[in-house]
Amino acid sequence: MRYAVLVPARLGSTRLPEKVIAPVGDRILVQLTVERARAAPGVERVLVLTDDDRVEAAVRAFGGDVVRTRADHASGTDRCAEAAAALDVDVVVNLQADEPFVEPQDLADLATAVAGGGAELATLAYPFAADADREDPSAVKALVGADGFAVGFQRAWPSPEDARAAGATEVLHHLGVYAFPRSGLQAFTALPPGVGEQRERLEQLRALDAGWRIRVLRARAPAFGVDTPADLARLRTRLGVPDPR
Repeated sequence: MRYAVLVPARLGSTRLPEKVIAPVGDRILVQLTVERARAAPGVERVLVLTDDDRVEAAVRAFGGDVVRTRADHASGTDRCAEAAAALDVDVVVNLQADEPFVEPQDLADLATAVAGGGAELATLAYPFAADADREDPSAVKALVGADGFAVGFQRAWPSPEDARAAGATEVLHHLGVYAFPRSGLQAFTALPPGVGEQRERLEQLRALDAGWRIRVLRARAPAFGVDTPADLARLRTRLGVPDPR
């Protein structure tokens, strides 16, 4: 099984502009993510996907590999589909540039989960650590059945009755990292947005609405994305590097 990790990296961000090239000590945010991906067992290629000259230059400066993509993509998944069409691999893992703490082995496990054909898509989740996270609509809830496959994703915490009715045996904190068979990624981006995706603004519901099976693997450790200035400060604190201000 041959797999690549693709890292979509756009410069624009409403809550934290230019975050992907934000300094974190002597590195930048996307560099941390790339280094994590390069440590994944068996990974063949790690490519940063961007349409921006500054991102490309910053990535090449630390020795990263870049694929230029179109500027009109609606999502990182669409950007991955464009790049994946030219790759000779079996599986593509979509890892967002602002997710620097995903465990490398988890990336390899995601690729393995879809390589055998038992699932059209695989993703990660982990137990909620605090009640406050349960109430946060940005902390997406993965409703998972006893067989380890997703039965739903939503932003609100489900009642026990609603979770049981959906067939969920546990509700986990979803981590937006995905593995697709390469051909499946092309098929996914060709699907029309479904009712669930439009209601919750969650792209993965497009797959569930289309009847796809999504395998949910337990992440080895909690991770957090860098979406706000507070997140970036937390990242620097965790790594023991000073704030450049």
